[in-house]
Amino acid sequence: MALPQIKQDATEARIAALDLPVGGWSDAARQSALGRLREMGLPGRRDEYWKFTRPDTLTQPEAPRAALFDPKEAPVFDEVERLNLVFVDGVFDAEASDDLALEGVTIERLAETRSDLHWAKGLYGTLEANGQVPVQRPLAALNTAFATDGLLIHVTGTPSKPISICYEHKSETSDAMLHHVVKVDAGAEVTILENGPAAARFNKVMEIDVADGARLHHIRTQGRDHERQAVTHVFARLGAESVFKSFTLTANGVLTRNECVIELTGDDAVAHVAGACVGDGDFHHDDTVFVTHDAVNCESRQVFKKVLRNGATGVFQGKILVKAGAQKTDGYQISQSLLLDEDSQFLAKPELEIYADDVACSHGSTSGAIDEEALFYLRSRGVPEPQAVNLLTLAFLAEAVQEIENEALAEEITARIEGWLIRHRD
Repeated sequence: MALPQIKQDATEARIAALDLPVGGWSDAARQSALGRLREMGLPGRRDEYWKFTRPDTLTQPEAPRAALFDPKEAPVFDEVERLNLVFVDGVFDAEASDDLALEGVTIERLAETRSDLHWAKGLYGTLEANGQVPVQRPLAALNTAFATDGLLIHVTGTPSKPISICYEHKSETSDAMLHHVVKVDAGAEVTILENGPAAARFNKVMEIDVADGARLHHIRTQGRDHERQAVTHVFARLGAESVFKSFTLTANGVLTRNECVIELTGDDAVAHVAGACVGDGDFHHDDTVFVTHDAVNCESRQVFKKVLRNGATGVFQGKILVKAGAQKTDGYQISQSLLLDEDSQFLAKPELEIYADDVACSHGSTSGAIDEEALFYLRSRGVPEPQAVNLLTLAFLAEAVQEIENEALAEEITARIEGWLIRHRD
């Protein structure tokens, strides 16, 4: 089917505003992604998986301006012993970063790696291309083609501390694209942390290959500069008896869309993806998740909680696909919103598609207000109403935060949510 002219024109205008990196092992993958992009065209409101989120500002040639804000608090994970790697408006800051050396892992930069025999050649763009079926993800193809930098992380053992990627935003007109590739060898384990507003407009792809018996923990926070706009993609492939767990906290941001595409390809694999968001006013947050079960006795969990007020909008689109032969699948999906006023809205599209007969799959989605009986109980015990609302809000978000295995990191996330709630009291 020919691409509609309006879509073709918008796609070519976006491409014309960018420079295609050339030279090195990623050239073939970039050209392939560019071909996919031209075939698909950039997303529009008539596309099924964009009907709840306007993609206009994510696809226009120039990035919308985003003001800088002083958070008046220490960066997230600042008290955690970690390997700290810093990008400023999409550019790696070597002076602000730690040395890349860490036992059990090798870390290189996409912009500096030229060897045609590099291990990432077999992964860069591969998982993204696989994730284009059955749902097209053109902004991910755009990233694969034009990303200027990123990290290539090869985990061969168990590093003694997490790898922390910090994204700083210092230009009101920055337009950043980063592409990370993570390979976790059999039996290895790693924790990857991400935080920061990144840029005025941010497009990020992370491709993750988790081998047999390996474990990867991914925890990130998005927030601070409210006017920022971001689209992120995680493509993960899991081997036998592997574990992948990802949690995202989003606070602030006029537009954020997080896509997560997971393939369970080995028996007894486990994939958990969770998120908590708190939004106030001009805030639109979209979680779009697609989990494919293609092996026996695998487990997946999707747990998403959103707290919205003053006209904020939350979106959840989640799907579990169980292929024929993926018996003993355990798939769980829950998406819930807490609306703190009558002006906010939550839009949900949960889906199950099952082609195996011995499975246990469930999904649910709810939206509601603060429990008046619980609020009355707390107030009758002398708790002021704003504080009581915050306590009930934290309790509502707890199921998502509990997906973080590391207790210290979970406490840090809870403290950040509590701080946001205090700052946004009426």
